[in-house]
Amino acid sequence: MSNDLSNHRKSYEKQALLESNCPKNPIELFRDWFLNADESDMISEANAMNIASIGLDGFPKNRIVLLKKYTWEGFIFYTNYTSEKGKAMLANNHVCLSFFWPALEQQIIIKGNAEKIAENLSDGYFESRPDGSKLGAWASDQSSVVSSRNELDEKLKTYQQEFEGKEIPRPSHWGGFIVKPISIEFWQGRPNRMHDRIRYTLLEDFSWKLERLAP
Repeated sequence: MSNDLSNHRKSYEKQALLESNCPKNPIELFRDWFLNADESDMISEANAMNIASIGLDGFPKNRIVLLKKYTWEGFIFYTNYTSEKGKAMLANNHVCLSFFWPALEQQIIIKGNAEKIAENLSDGYFESRPDGSKLGAWASDQSSVVSSRNELDEKLKTYQQEFEGKEIPRPSHWGGFIVKPISIEFWQGRPNRMHDRIRYTLLEDFSWKLERLAP
């Protein structure tokens, strides 16, 4: 099978990214870009982000997760700690996050170190989830091999019965990670493939170095 995509082209002409418009701290620029994406009618899940980690087999792997909070310290999402990505990040905490908003012709690429957040913070977020999502965290042994969809459905029914009429606690194997950035790159599409790429790099004194990269 062959499908030639060489003629799939688009001219990027919506915006520009200039150093004169860049704040000293990249989290400020992330906030501005994210809020703009989140308010756009053309983007359904602005907080959907790709996370790349190095698996226990030595191969990199990407998957989409949902950003649930960002602070001056970093970017927080939640997962099963015993899942493939959970084990990978606990063994090697060097990860890369990326956001792509094609409607805005923008990307953000974040390199950083992943750490578990405090248990009370994971408890607080878990309490805010719908009961169905809480039960799913108990029922799914994430990334493990299962015999059928029926096995998953039966396991969910088991936990529905166990916690019926009760408060559903957070399972100890489920919680949050924070990715603390060491590098954040902002990419803005421009005509003739002469895209704007501005990279912030964290320095030892916790200030940020700003550089323009060739497209």
